[in-house]
This record gives sequence, C-alpha cells and structure tokens, in this order.
Amino acid sequence: MTHPQSPAPAPGASGGEPGSEFRKDMGPWANFALGFTYLSPVVSTYTLFGTALATGGPPMIWAFLLAGCGQFLVALVFGEIVAQYPIAGGVYPWARRLWGKRWAWMTGWVYMWALLVTITSVAYGAGPYIAILFGFAPTVHTTVLCTAVLIVVAVVINYAGTKALSAAALIGFVGELVGALVVGVYLLVTHRAHGLGVIFDTYGTQGDGSYLPVFLAAAIIGFYQYYGFEACGDTAEEVARPGNVIPRAMRRTIYIGGAAATFTCLSLLLSVADYRAVISGEDPDPVVRVLFDAMGEFGARAVMAVVLISFLSCTISLQAAAGRLIYSYARDEMIVGHRLLRQFSHARAVPGYALLVSAAVPLLIAFGSLVSEDALTNIVSFAILGIYGSFQMVVLAALRARLKGWRPLGEFTLGRWGLAVNAAALAYGIFAIVNIAWPRNPQDPWFENWIVLLCGAVVVVTGLLYMFTTHHYGRGGAPAGDAVPSDESMAANGPRRPRT
Repeated sequence: MTHPQSPAPAPGASGGEPGSEFRKDMGPWANFALGFTYLSPVVSTYTLFGTALATGGPPMIWAFLLAGCGQFLVALVFGEIVAQYPIAGGVYPWARRLWGKRWAWMTGWVYMWALLVTITSVAYGAGPYIAILFGFAPTVHTTVLCTAVLIVVAVVINYAGTKALSAAALIGFVGELVGALVVGVYLLVTHRAHGLGVIFDTYGTQGDGSYLPVFLAAAIIGFYQYYGFEACGDTAEEVARPGNVIPRAMRRTIYIGGAAATFTCLSLLLSVADYRAVISGEDPDPVVRVLFDAMGEFGARAVMAVVLISFLSCTISLQAAAGRLIYSYARDEMIVGHRLLRQFSHARAVPGYALLVSAAVPLLIAFGSLVSEDALTNIVSFAILGIYGSFQMVVLAALRARLKGWRPLGEFTLGRWGLAVNAAALAYGIFAIVNIAWPRNPQDPWFENWIVLLCGAVVVVTGLLYMFTTHHYGRGGAPAGDAVPSDESMAANGPRRPRT
C-alpha cells in the first residue's frame, strides 16, 4: 500500500521550529551511530589501505592523526553552529543563517554533489568484497553492478523511515566494531609479521627525494576517513534536545571512529608480510591477501560479510544525509523541482522524492565510471574535495560572522576559544583542499592529472551559472544572515552574550 505524499510546511518553517514535519524518533546513540557509520572506520580503511600503503609505505598511518586533529577542530565549530541552529540538512541551512542566501546556495550545491559522489565511492568500494563473499571474479562490470545493488538496497531501507534508519545505524555500528576490533585483535594475535617500528620505515617509497610529498599523497586515507560527523546534524529535526545531543555525538564520532580506524589500519599494517610486493604493485590487494592468509577461505568470507554490513550501513547513512539536504534545499524553494522534492511522506516521516534523487544520481555516476581506468581513486578524490570544500565554506562563514559580532548562543559553545579554534579549522581545511587537489602525476595527460580540480571547477561553475540564471537562491522566506546582529539590534540591546 502506498502512502500519499504531502507538501512541506510553508517556507520559513524550517529550523527545527514547530512547523517541522520530521518526527523525533532518533535517540542520542542512534544519532551517534549514524555519524559513526557514515565516517565508517572499516569502509575508509579497507577501501584505501592498499593505495595508501603502496604510495607511502607503513608511515602512511600517521595520516589518521593529522586528519583527525584537523577535523576535530571543524567538528567543534560545527557543534557550536548546530547547537544554535538545529536544522535538517546541515551545512546548507547553517551557511544560510551565518552568511546569507547566495553563500548558502553554493555551499549546499557543493555539498550535495560531494555527498552524491561519496555514496557512489562507498558503494563502489564494496564491489570487490561482494565478489569475494559470493565467489565470483571481481571485474569492472561486476563492481559497477554490485554498486548499483547496494545503492538500491540502501534507499529501500531509508524509505522505511527514521526508526528503520536508526536500527540500521545501530546494526552498522556493531558491524563496524566487529570488523575493526575483533578482526584487528585476531590479526595481531595470530598473524602479526612486524613490530611497531615499521610505522617509521618508509621502505624507500620516497626514492631519492623527501618523504613529505609521498606522505601527503598517501594521506588521502586519513582525509577520506574523517568526515561523516556532520551527518549527526543533518538529522537535527529528528532528535530530541539536539543542541545538547548533536555536538556531543559529533565529538564522539571523531574520538571513537578515529581510534577504531587507526587500530584497523595498524592491525592490517602489521599483518602484511611483504611491503615491497605492495609498493611494487605485485600485491595489489593486501587486505584480501591478509584475511585469506590469516583466516582461510571460510573465515575470510565471514569477515567479508561483516565488512559488507559496514559498507551498506555507510551507504544508508550517506543517503539519509543527502536526502535531508535536498529536502531542506527544496523546502526553502532553492532548487528546480522544489515542489516535488519537498514532498513528505507522513506515514514514514521521510522526504520520499529527495531520497530517490540520492539514489538515482549515484547510480548514474557508477555507470559513468565505466569510462575511467582509475575510477575509484578519482571518485574518492573528488568526493573528499567537495566535502572539505563545503565544510570550509561553513567554517569561513562562521569566522566571518564572529568577526562581525556573532556570539554562539546554543547549549554548546567554545567561549573565548571560539575565534582561535575557528581560524585554526579554516587553516587546516585550506591545507587539506590544496593537498587533495594537487597534481602528482606529470607523466599523465593533463586532464587526468588535474581531474579532481577540473571536476570541482565544473561543479562550482555550473552552480554559479545555475544560481545567477534561475535566481532560486532568492526564493523562500526562511531566515538568512540573521546570525550577525544588525546595527539597530546592537544599539538597542548591546552585544549578545553566549550562554554557558
């Protein structure tokens, strides 16, 4: 039986106000699990372990510390913002309140495409593990087919509603812990081939030059790991007491997710028998080799089943975030087709058509990847660039707002440390973006060497053309730019003090 869709409340009812159509069915632990499964220590590590090890050798593990510290600063800034503006859709409505409609429109546009590409990258990374689990040869075509199946299964679960999403997030959380901790401990106890000293041995990956450029290239594994915490805020209208719960969930995601990812990477790293075979390309998939060598065929396939749960739960969480962003966009009449995309299923308390887009576009990207010889790396690199870019648009908006008089008023604030943390978060983000987009293969054709930056430029330019051609950014009556106190309110009331 199908349930009728109904239009969203009148524009301006967003922001977690009483007009929100979402039901507060997501508890604190489910909200944390959503961010954790999106961040997914198993998915990111298993997807890029071989690439990072081949590029930078064992010291690539330090990328987790580098990215973790930087993204923790971003999470602190986001915690202040979501505590004051607990609005579904995350970075788009935050940018809207902190800066204004145009800046918010572009922030949401970049984040939307980054999310949609990230959905593809996660589902695509699951392809080889699905092939091993079910015993068929992993090829480009089977990987794309597995990607499509995983995306469809994820959207069906998302359609079931917030309670189903919460249950899937909690199941995924358990699967992540099993994949990270149980498998990791087993490998260290039964199959450890090296001591901890190897994390300082580059195994000659730098050649005759400095190791720093090699490490920064391998650091993609750390940059890919540490986002997902913002998903806790994407569902802000579905959580009771979001100003208290969500900043805590974001920080917990960084702590626990980062520790689990680092441990997963370390256990795999110490279990690889021959680093030089990985670096030379002779062993292109060290994760699979380690699991089969340590556990045999049956044990390795059992681990693949657990890993598959992690990939599925991560895809579900990503779709949930993307669907709510698109819905938030449409609710404020900021995108073409907004009348359709803002329709809401009251029976399941989900934005049905917005979720459909969050599945359809990744499917198209997956089939389009057939034209690329290095599809996974390119997809992942662009996804990271887009996510980091949209994050820093919010961080910059927050810094600008602070300098113009904004003082966070939510249940979580950084107090006098706010400005310093905000500035440090922006500096880290700029460094990460430059590193991700940096061309490192001068021997390749120019368009392949600059593919990540070119894709980013296409998204930004098309967004600008769309924005100034349609003027959708000017529609809707939701608040915009109201974080900064006006001259009149400052004169009448004086500076606003943050609540402690």
